[in-house]
Amino acid sequence: MVSDFKSRVGEGWRLALREVLERARALGPRAVLAFDLDSTLFDNRPRQARILREFGVSVSQRALGLCEPRHWDSGFDMRGAMRNCGLSEQEVEAHFAAARTFWLERFFTSDYCVDDTVVPGAAAFTRAVVEAGAHLVYVTGRHEGMRAGTESCMRRHGLAVPDDARVHLLMKPRPEDDDDAFKREAHARLGTWGTLIAAFDNEPTHVNDYARRFPDARVIHLATDHSGRPVPLLETIVSVPHFDPDA
Repeated sequence: MVSDFKSRVGEGWRLALREVLERARALGPRAVLAFDLDSTLFDNRPRQARILREFGVSVSQRALGLCEPRHWDSGFDMRGAMRNCGLSEQEVEAHFAAARTFWLERFFTSDYCVDDTVVPGAAAFTRAVVEAGAHLVYVTGRHEGMRAGTESCMRRHGLAVPDDARVHLLMKPRPEDDDDAFKREAHARLGTWGTLIAAFDNEPTHVNDYARRFPDARVIHLATDHSGRPVPLLETIVSVPHFDPDA
C-alpha cells in the first residue's frame, strides 16, 4: 500500500508555488529550478493502463482489456490495478508474473511514454519558469532511450521543451542505472547553471535528498503517488497536490 501524503497538503501550498515563481523572476538567469517527470509533471497512469489493456488482449482476459487510468489508484501497484479491473485474487496471481514481464518490456520506452498526460498546471508552471529567465532542469529517472518520446510528449502537452539554453533534460545513461544514485550525481551538475532555488519531486527519498543537499532551496513534494518505499518526509518540505495555484 502506497502511503497517502495528500493529508500533508496544507493551506499554504498555493503561496509556496507563487513564491517560487517570484524568486525565479527576481534572480532571472542566476536561478535554477529542478523538476522530476513521472508523477511530478507527468501522469503516467494512461501509459500503465494501455500496457495492462494490451496484456489483457494478448491473454484473452477481457476485464484487463478494458483497463482505464482510474484503475491505477495506488502508484505502481499492478495487483491493485488488476483487482480494480475486476479480477479475483486467484486470477490476479495467475496473471501477475506474465503481466509484470509484459509491463517491463514496454513501460520504459519512448513508444509508450508518449501516452502520458500532465499534472494540472504543470505545463503553465514550466513555461512561467522559462519566462522568468531562469534555468529549468528536468532531472528524471528515465533513461536516454526514452528521450524522443519524452520530448514529444512535452511538446504535445505544452511543457517547456529542452533547448540546451534555458531548458535542460538530465536522463540516466542506461536503463539499469540506479535512480537514487543518478539523481544524487545530478545535484552537482545543477550548480553549473546557477543557484538551485527550488526542486520538485514525488519520491520522498528524492525530495529529502534535495533538502539535505540544498538547504536554502524551496523543496516541494508532489502528493500524487510514489514507489511505496516507507520513507518519511522531512518537516521542512512542502507538499502540493498539483501546479495550479488557482484551482
